[in-house]
Order: sequence, then structure tokens, then C-alpha cells
Amino acid sequence: AYPGYICAAVASIVTGKPVKWVEDRIENLTATSFARDYHMTTEIAATKDGKVTGLRVHVLADHGAFDACADPSKWPAGFFNIVTGSYDFPTAHLAVDGVYTNKAPGGVAYRCSFRVTEAAYCIERAMDILAQKLNMDPAELRLKNFIKPEQFPYHSALGWEYDSGDYHTAMRKMMETTGYAALRKEQAEKRAAFARGETREIMGLGISFFTEIVGAGPSKNCDILGIAMFDSCEIRMHPTGAGIARMGTKSQGQGHETTWAQIIATEIGIPADNIMVEEGNTDTAPYGLGTYGSRSTPVAGAAIAMAARKIKAKAQMIAAYKLEVHEDDLEFDIDGFRVKGLPEKFMSMKDICWAAYNSVPPGMEPGLEAVSYYDPPNMTYPFGAYLCVMDIDVDTGVYKVRRFYALDDCGT
Repeated sequence: AYPGYICAAVASIVTGKPVKWVEDRIENLTATSFARDYHMTTEIAATKDGKVTGLRVHVLADHGAFDACADPSKWPAGFFNIVTGSYDFPTAHLAVDGVYTNKAPGGVAYRCSFRVTEAAYCIERAMDILAQKLNMDPAELRLKNFIKPEQFPYHSALGWEYDSGDYHTAMRKMMETTGYAALRKEQAEKRAAFARGETREIMGLGISFFTEIVGAGPSKNCDILGIAMFDSCEIRMHPTGAGIARMGTKSQGQGHETTWAQIIATEIGIPADNIMVEEGNTDTAPYGLGTYGSRSTPVAGAAIAMAARKIKAKAQMIAAYKLEVHEDDLEFDIDGFRVKGLPEKFMSMKDICWAAYNSVPPGMEPGLEAVSYYDPPNMTYPFGAYLCVMDIDVDTGVYKVRRFYALDDCGT
């Protein structure tokens, strides 16, 4: 919360008039909180054949004059302790020193807005240097040290539990798709031609691999000033078969309205067009900790799915009553329930919504609505493999990016 925002809000309250906070781009860049102003020292211990055995990292982080935002982590080093990355380090040590200076307010500096851009850079640059020192191919070094699929769920040396991953497949897919071996051969030929004085252009080939930590939400790891960071959702189905869903997130252009409606449509079979999504309305929204740090879909999206499943469970009881069978004899099929072995006996979700308001089973409360509070058991750990091919003029430093390839596993 920047001082200008607070002043504008207070001025509006005191004067009773609308007050707008306006700044130009230079003022914004000068006064708003910055990130990535710090110095990282990385040491890797490894065997001569390239197997890593230990990691030590020190970060000196410039925070500016004072912290600019609340830290959503109970960890002293924020989320930087994902710095072991995608690799099976048996032991690791991390120290972060936050330093107050005379610069504009910082505080996102060693967290990178709660995430791990710098941590990924830190370990990937170090792995490249290790590959150079051992005269190994950078891709082969990474393949040798990746966490293996059978090791998941994997407990990192710095305290995280990676739920899942298949790093070897991702790296090999990147290498196959880009023709990595042919690119390395071309690079060697270019270097030889340069050494012979036949060309002044060289070829750069860079790869990197990351494992990120997102989905800030588990109360065991995350809070802001003691307020737990889980999220919630409220869904109410109307007798017409349409519905409204409310949640505490707020779209910043990501298309939440579409995604949230699609999650509900997938879970209960009501068309997404018939789901009204209302988010971020502080008069009506249920509890939520907001949209930032790649947390909306893993946390709020899961709360939405859980609420939809409560709707579905009650709908199944209503359908069983109307179809005169036990609810265990029903199976869900796209947009309703059918009797197992008797596909002609079917009740759509639209019809169930109508029945929920006029003919529920005896003793059941009418209506079809649900609220879910979702406190995730863990963060999520997406990963990806990147490759960049560049041509560089040695005399001028002018470069051209010939190709950039990115493979991301971002879940479902």
C-alpha cells in the first residue's frame, strides 16, 4: 500500500469528494518498491564426474529505506529457499541478509514478489559454471542431477516438499524438439571457423531449467500479519439451472471469469455461460487473500472445485430420490446422473436444480448451494525447460536471437 494511495483515500473521506492519485512513469519508477537489487554468492560441491553433493548460497538483499509490503511467508528468507531448484542436493545451506539503505522502499527484493526468479537464476548460472569447469555438456550435467520421478514426493534439503515432477522427460523433450545435438555440432563448427579467422560471428546456445514454488496459501507456511492465506468460494444454483459463484480473488486481466466458470462447468455439468462469476466485491465476496504470486488457480480455483463438489454430492442425493434408486447406483455423465446399467434413466443437473427447490427428499433442506474454505496442504511446484540460440557479432556485440524455446509444465 503506497503512501499516495492512503493520502488519496483519506483526502476523499475528509473532503467528501472523489480524489484521484496521479503519477507519471518517472515518479512511479522512482518511488515504488523495487526488486532484484542484490548480490548472490553460490558454491556447489560436486564429484569429478559431475554429481552434486552440496550447495551453499549467500544473498545480500537491498531492501530500500523500509519494507514496502507484508511478507506472506513464515520463512525468514521468504521463498528463496527453493534455490536448490530441480536438483537432488543431499545437503544445502542458505543465508539471506536484508539491508536497509537510502533507496525507495523495497521489501520485495529477496522474494521477487514472493517467487523465485532470482533463485532460479542463481542455481542455473552456478550449474552452467560447474559444467564449464568439469568440461561437461550443461544439459547432461542437469540430467545427471535432476530429482528422479520415483523420488517424489521429494523433501528438499532446505525444507520444501515437492509434490510431483518429471524433469528428465521435460529436458529430453526440449532437446529432441530443438535438435539439441545438431545445434551443439553447429556451435562447434562455428567456433572452429572463428578460430581459423573465417568468420567474426559466433553462436551462443543457452539452456536453463527451473522449478518454481507458487500457490501461496497453506496456513502452515503462509500468513500476512497472522491472517491465514487460504481462500474460499460460495456457489448458489438457481431453480432455472443457472448459478452464481462468488470468491475473494480479483482478475487483473488473466481471465478468471472464464477459468472459474469452466471449473464449475467441469465439476457439475452446468454450461459455463450459465455461471455468473462475481469476484472481489468486498460487500458480498467470501474470505480470500487476493490475486498475486500465482496463487489464484491453485488456491481459489481449488476452493471453487471443492464447493462445486459439495453441490454435486447434494445433487446426487436429489437425483437418487427422484429416480427411485440408491445414490450409489448413480454415475455422473457430463451434465447429470444416470442409473448404472440403465442409461435411459437419467436426470440432468438443470432438472436437479429445479427439484432442489420443490421436491427434495424428506428431511432434506431445500436449495442447492455450498461454501468451501480451502486451506491447501502444500504449495505447487511447476517446472520447465528453456533454450535460447543466439548469433553474436564479436566486433560490435550485436546479437540476434535465432530461436527461443520454452517448455512449461503448469499442471492441469
